Amino acid sequence: MEANSGAAARARRIRLGHSDAEISRVGLGCMGMSEFYGPSDEAESIKVLQGALDVGVNFFDTADMYGSGHNEELLGRAFAGRWHELVLATKFAVERGPDGAFTGINNKPEYIHSACEASLKRLGRDNLDLYYMHRRDPAVPLSESIGAMKELVEQGKVRWIGISEVSPQELREAFAIHPISAVQNEFSMWSREPLDGMLETAGELGTTFVAYSPLGRGFLTGAIKDKDALDPSDFRLHNPRFSDEALEQNRSFLEVIAQVAQEHGVSSPQVALAWVLNQSPNLAVIPGTRKLSRLQENIAAGEISFSAEQLQGITAGLPEQTAGTRY
Repeated sequence: MEANSGAAARARRIRLGHSDAEISRVGLGCMGMSEFYGPSDEAESIKVLQGALDVGVNFFDTADMYGSGHNEELLGRAFAGRWHELVLATKFAVERGPDGAFTGINNKPEYIHSACEASLKRLGRDNLDLYYMHRRDPAVPLSESIGAMKELVEQGKVRWIGISEVSPQELREAFAIHPISAVQNEFSMWSREPLDGMLETAGELGTTFVAYSPLGRGFLTGAIKDKDALDPSDFRLHNPRFSDEALEQNRSFLEVIAQVAQEHGVSSPQVALAWVLNQSPNLAVIPGTRKLSRLQENIAAGEISFSAEQLQGITAGLPEQTAGTRY
């Protein structure tokens, strides 16, 4: 393994799918700056967002449902006057009520158009860079939902479209309607489903694969020893993989990661991220963080190169099954 984990590392870039844009392979997932992972400091979040741009990160991920719109508004404030420096991805489909309650998945064309308008207003933009369908509603044909997204492109309100949490076959079906620049699915050492065809399909179609939760919602960093480490408002307290029993069973992942990290003089989070990044050259990760120091650590993981033999050896050492379902 080759590594350059110095603090001065800058994010490397790849082309985003069927676009004329380049994105940092290590992006920034912004969800935790508004919700789900306990309290956050808005001023500190803006400092991290702007600091990310300064060190070469130019790929940021949000959604209209994060904080029920707060996250898009936060990014709108942080990036005002600097939109030309970055590629922003946001999403639609997960509906929430006035009280924040989740009310369902909506892929209907009329909703897609209205959701886009609402996101543009919150962000303070005239168009969106990358617009994802956050979740699929099988009751709505892809011809209708992707067709509506295609209309947004034709109207100049969206530059490129993406799709999230779908199968390889659904990606192909969507792509037949309009080029899909990115597919975003969960992918990490303990969520390895994309190895079963999705990475191959995305590569074949020229669609960039974007891995969300590449650090296993923080577990694979080794920082979460037990549930006491989580804030009472943290959604992970109700996630099956963070039950006491599952945490105990999944510690074997941490043992493998820690051994590799020690052998090569890098951190456990860097090993976990590098494992994902080394699966395909057409892949980006969007780990979330609220600290600039962690951001630099994540960027440096993009400099770690595993040989095919090393990658195979690490994967072979991982548990075959992960305790607890993803949701």
